[in-house]
Amino acid sequence: MLDKKFFNKIKKEYDSYDVGRRIIIRHSNDILKFAKQAIFALHRENLKEADTTLKEAEKLFKYLGTKIKQEEGLKYEGAYLAAVEEFIEAKLFEQYIKTGKVGEIKGYKFEAESYLGGICDFTGEVVRRGIFLATKRRYKEVEKCWEIIDSVIHELIQFNLIGSIRPKYDQAKNNLRKIEEIMYDLEIKKRN
Repeated sequence: MLDKKFFNKIKKEYDSYDVGRRIIIRHSNDILKFAKQAIFALHRENLKEADTTLKEAEKLFKYLGTKIKQEEGLKYEGAYLAAVEEFIEAKLFEQYIKTGKVGEIKGYKFEAESYLGGICDFTGEVVRRGIFLATKRRYKEVEKCWEIIDSVIHELIQFNLIGSIRPKYDQAKNNLRKIEEIMYDLEIKKRN
């Protein structure tokens, strides 16, 4: 004979997790959207819009933090991890645009793998910025783009990156090659 109380207990736990999971997914998608909007605003050099959308994402992170405290496993949901990486990418890009530097995102405790994924993706945004700057003939700033990507790759090469982070690292190395090609093209144009 089955122990009904035991199965009811399992169902209650499962249903509770499922409700939390749905909340995490819905709001993680919003965080992802806000982070992408912030990156787009930063590419247009609209720092005010980027700041506004990142603040909306931060509010949602705080709310989701309360849900994750109740159910620790929710922080490993795919939608949440994707939102964290995109947010990190946006915040790092914002740091770079504002200060020319990249470092820890204060006030958040993210897993190392999320930081690594975000910083790898960040290099792609810097390449896009380098292209934008080259079209505006802001060549010294293009060189700064190369410098930051080169520095990131120099640091990442110290890691033994495996699993899902490895393709991101390979893409970051490819981004270094792209910015080097832009630098090469600019140098050739200077000589002609």
